[in-house]
Amino acid sequence: MVFNGGLILGLHTLMSLLSPHETGAIKADHMGSYGPAFYQSYDASGQFSYEFDGEQLFSVELKKREAVWRLPEFGNFAYFDPQNGLASIAMIRAHLDVLVERSNRTRATNVPPRVAVLPKFRVELGQPNVLICIVDNIFPPVINITWLRNGQIVSEGVAQTSFYSQPDHLFRKFCYLTFVPFADDMYDCKVEHWGLEEPLLRHWEPQVPLPVPDTTETLICALGLALGFVGTILLIRGTCLSSARRYRGPGSLGAGEWAALNRMGWRIILWGALGSEKGDVDK
Repeated sequence: MVFNGGLILGLHTLMSLLSPHETGAIKADHMGSYGPAFYQSYDASGQFSYEFDGEQLFSVELKKREAVWRLPEFGNFAYFDPQNGLASIAMIRAHLDVLVERSNRTRATNVPPRVAVLPKFRVELGQPNVLICIVDNIFPPVINITWLRNGQIVSEGVAQTSFYSQPDHLFRKFCYLTFVPFADDMYDCKVEHWGLEEPLLRHWEPQVPLPVPDTTETLICALGLALGFVGTILLIRGTCLSSARRYRGPGSLGAGEWAALNRMGWRIILWGALGSEKGDVDK
């Protein structure tokens, strides 16, 4: 059976209408869909993918000619024959010229991508980590992503995903770099795309907190000791005043007695601090 370009566009429109992003009338607990599937004459590239609840489960790329699961564990529970995906790409390729003619050879608008770089784990110098370069807002899905360390291209420890779809019909891609961070190393994620006038570099370097100086530690320790000493003084004075009120009754102490009691409290404190063994306090 031969499908014409109009039917392909009609099917695409139908899928868009049934998409949960396009309508509120149709609701479902879960949704599985095939797509995005595309072929491009540039570099003869193409991709077929399957999504579940908006998340890609696997893809088939024209050059790799195999099913690549988003997580390797998915392949333990399901199987997909890559020939089915390649057949879909071939059908799109066969109708590409028809679609181009019907569009009056109008070129699509190149959309500049957005780029962000972040580490997968908390950065510790000398400890293995993974840098993630997130590139979204991609259209058309033709892009080059390169890692640079100190200005030099890095080829080892590099991996990237296929194109993931976005609700706005643009694409997203992730590129990973396994590395060991050191204080003097600098990294850049270099992105080349038709929507950019020049390659875009997103810079990253380790941001490790500096160790606390010895003088700061000494100051904090001295401040803690001072606060502890003042607290001890206030505690002993409060104990003495409370005892006096209990035995004499509230409001029964005159000014002279309060002064004597105050002197007695201070002497007890000083004797305790100096380790003195003097006799009774003068009354």
